[in-house]
Amino acid sequence: MSQTPLTYKSAGVDIEAGDALVERIKPLAKKTMRAGVMAGIGGFGAMFEVPKHYKEPVLVSGTDGVGTKLKLAFEWQMHDTVGIDLVGMSVNDILVQGAEPLFFLDYFACGKLDVETAATVVKGIAEGCEASGCALIGGETAEMPGMYPDGEYDLAGFAVGVVEKSKILSGENVQAGDVVIGLASNGVHSNGFSLVRQCIKRAGDQCPTTLDGQPFKTALMAPTRLYVKSVLAALKTHPIKALAHITGGGLTENIPRVLPAGLGVNLQRSAWPQTELFAWLQQTAGIDEVEMNRTFNNGIGMVAIVPRDAAQAVQDAFNAMGETAYRIGEVVSTDRSAAVVVEV
Repeated sequence: MSQTPLTYKSAGVDIEAGDALVERIKPLAKKTMRAGVMAGIGGFGAMFEVPKHYKEPVLVSGTDGVGTKLKLAFEWQMHDTVGIDLVGMSVNDILVQGAEPLFFLDYFACGKLDVETAATVVKGIAEGCEASGCALIGGETAEMPGMYPDGEYDLAGFAVGVVEKSKILSGENVQAGDVVIGLASNGVHSNGFSLVRQCIKRAGDQCPTTLDGQPFKTALMAPTRLYVKSVLAALKTHPIKALAHITGGGLTENIPRVLPAGLGVNLQRSAWPQTELFAWLQQTAGIDEVEMNRTFNNGIGMVAIVPRDAAQAVQDAFNAMGETAYRIGEVVSTDRSAAVVVEV
């Protein structure tokens, strides 16, 4: 008895849909091209030439995802900003060491490929790359039937940047008395969403209509702020000693990563405002300030540590470049390991 032929498509993988997505991606990626790209979308491997003006180039790489924020993207059908999140989580990380992002690769995995959804996500990735000055040089779309529920996908991103060896930011020159400048976040960014989702569940139909002048869902899905261009510009003319990207672990876990032994930081919580978004999360979750500052960025997405005599100039420079910068604390000597104390 003859049997119906088994094909890749009948097994759940649509090669034509994948080809259609690649064609949708190509013009998006083309807008992100920059000097150095030698081979990009479509080949087996992407190639990039290190810029020749670097005398001792050091490559800096980073990888990350978007986490459970994606669960809200699925539920609310809001796929247009998670690609920006994906870029932001990696390029902001390599920026901390003073690196200029050069190129980015993405990985999009799903059970069944929806070309429209995937193209929307990649459009966000391209927007994030363009805003960060790095090329979307390649990636992978994996359709894996049975691995993901219908309508869901996962994302991973990979960024490579370069910094002059003599200009690597290691934090080794940070000393007591240095000032901590905080750059405002766009909101929750891409960390803490397991708790955010529990807050939404707890509030139920009592969730507010708006937060900080935006529709509730828009405020929660606001993409990770991209600090690349303003920070690289500031590094050219100001003595920034260290940077910290405030991601998972918040202010209390991330700032110590760039502090030498014997130093900690005292932050003044009153130095920056609490947004309606974070006030709602804190009230709904019923947590104290300590938990807020180690779960969320709590309004500060990037921290710069600078000499006291340069603090005002650095703060003014960031504000002039479109950031909202606050003087939020100072570096102190401590007998505890890289302690961060937030004084209310």
